[in-house]
Amino acid sequence: MAPPGRYQNDVYDRIWSPYAPLSWSSIKTTGYIDVFQSGYMPPDKVIKTAASPKSEDEPMELSWTSDDTNATFYAYLYFAEFETLETNESRKMEIWWNGSPFSEDPFISPFEYSTTLSTSRSFTGDHLISLQKTADSTLPPILNAIEIFTAQSLDEFSTAIEEVQAMETIRSTYKVKKVWSGDPCAPRLYPWEGIGCSYNNNNHRIKSLNLSSSGLQGPIVMAFRNLSLLESLDLSNNDLRHNVPEFLADLKHLKSLNLKGNNFTGVIPKSLMKKFQEGLLALRVDDKNLCTSSSCQEKKKNNMVVPIAVATSVIVLLVVLVIIWITLRQRKRGADAGPGPIPPSGKRRFRDNAGPGPFLLPSGKRRFTYDEVSSITNNFNKVIGKGGFGIVYLGSLEDGTKIAVKMIKDSLSTMPNGTSSSSSSTRASKEFQVEAELLLTVHHRNLASFVGYCDDERSTALIYEYMANGNLQEYLSSEKAEDLSWEKRLHIAIDAAQGLEYLHQGCRPPIIHRDVKTANILLNDNLEAKIADFGVSKVFPDDDLTHVETAVMGTPGYIDPEYYRTFMLNEKSDVYSFGIVLLELITGQRAIVRTKEGEKISVIHFVEPFLETGELDGVVDPLLHGDYSLDSAWKFVEVAMSCVRERGFKRPAMNQVVSELQQCLAAELAREPERSSEGNGDREVD
Repeated sequence: MAPPGRYQNDVYDRIWSPYAPLSWSSIKTTGYIDVFQSGYMPPDKVIKTAASPKSEDEPMELSWTSDDTNATFYAYLYFAEFETLETNESRKMEIWWNGSPFSEDPFISPFEYSTTLSTSRSFTGDHLISLQKTADSTLPPILNAIEIFTAQSLDEFSTAIEEVQAMETIRSTYKVKKVWSGDPCAPRLYPWEGIGCSYNNNNHRIKSLNLSSSGLQGPIVMAFRNLSLLESLDLSNNDLRHNVPEFLADLKHLKSLNLKGNNFTGVIPKSLMKKFQEGLLALRVDDKNLCTSSSCQEKKKNNMVVPIAVATSVIVLLVVLVIIWITLRQRKRGADAGPGPIPPSGKRRFRDNAGPGPFLLPSGKRRFTYDEVSSITNNFNKVIGKGGFGIVYLGSLEDGTKIAVKMIKDSLSTMPNGTSSSSSSTRASKEFQVEAELLLTVHHRNLASFVGYCDDERSTALIYEYMANGNLQEYLSSEKAEDLSWEKRLHIAIDAAQGLEYLHQGCRPPIIHRDVKTANILLNDNLEAKIADFGVSKVFPDDDLTHVETAVMGTPGYIDPEYYRTFMLNEKSDVYSFGIVLLELITGQRAIVRTKEGEKISVIHFVEPFLETGELDGVVDPLLHGDYSLDSAWKFVEVAMSCVRERGFKRPAMNQVVSELQQCLAAELAREPERSSEGNGDREVD
């Protein structure tokens, strides 16, 4: 039996305890067991252990007596066959509870799959669960785990209706990302996260509310006023703005109020200050923007007159300079002119519909002239990459730091047929604008770092940190792939997944890359992976949107078929593309595989026949020579296949992908020192 306690990969956070009477034998396996076919998803350590009766002809029996004769119980039994049965072997069993069968037909546990049997009705009184082998079964019954539930009466009092309505308003207004469902205070053992309740009256009442670091934005809404018995309110470390409302002083029982780490302005209400000064309220606020008196507020207003006037003058001057610069640029297009002035700007909302024209960027990153770019690349001496809209050159800064310089095709580029490509230059300019604006704002260790840019009459360029090992596509196709171990492949997958997770869930509003592929995953000298090339990225204009309708962008072989058909884009489109990347890492094949017959097929269709017959060695890159954990490999394959499901809503989110890949890595690191491909069992994957 599995050791007692909770398990990190238990999605329902259950507590499991061993049960092993003397008449039972314990068995276990280190092989793979698929728990995803069962909606109850037992942890690996639980489902990989089982029990069987020591005497093959004796039943397995589990009994208990409840102190409450009226208590009702439900049972969930978990099964998974460990052994590969010979053709003349069978394991069939009948399952009974208090003399009633679980099912009409004998039960056969599936091989290497977890399945769950449950009762359709409750049982009362003394309890006996019995598993018996059938007359034609050659093997005794087996049981991996059991969950027993007792029904609890919910006839206790509920939370006061006005407080329930207040909490619903707070949840919907701020889009609170907590597990809030049902009654805020009931049942008593499971109140809502961050809520403390009082159970002394006929109706439950909320006495404390902790919403610290919960992503709240905007003003404090009136709904808080309806929590009339609130004693403690913590709203710290959010993005709450505007004035601190006076109605908070109307909460007569409020003893603690924490507003630190927000962006309030104005004066703290006198009524709140009075309660604080009288020792009736523990008040925590930031004093950077808030005043404790009206005289303080007047002083701040007076101090702001001159800076505002000066700032306005600067803005007018900058607008005039920009207009002059645009005019000169249009007149001198094609001439050998130096760069025009680039006015600083505040934070900009990303866009992917910007046309060509002057590139206005904050001055936080270095701006290079064409002559400087020519110098740091040694007159564009060494090409290290090529893309759809330019060539990447190796460069070196004054301090010796190596950099990559991505030159965007000239706005007057000539097509192979001799005609000028205005549409190509328009798109190149647009992608330059989108990528530069995005890179100036997003920062993550798994995104390629932005060094600077060039935008003058002779060239436009983006300058990145240099990644010594190039891109993942090239690496997998080179001789270096011989040294790319299973563990290294998992590290690369996790790095790239974390970069996408940041774009999808760490950025507000979320960012969809739209061109995830191995060629856009760069590797540094330590084989750490970073996502690059954000020229076609799309920023969701609203956090609440489930998708946006937009033109299809991406690379053949990686494009989400659902996005391709519907033009509806969301983060699951990136997940699909990333699934293709994972399959490339696993197989060593390209996204589009050329068969022996010369036919081009998706890498998905390449692996499917092997998965149907359970041939893992036909899926995994032969360069690995079987040197990997079987558990890790099967898990890795399943994660990849879950990402490329036909329907987007069935694909996991990137945070789930990161978690699953980390489990793959843990399985690989935990395997025995000897590395062998022996024992690759047959298995089917859906």
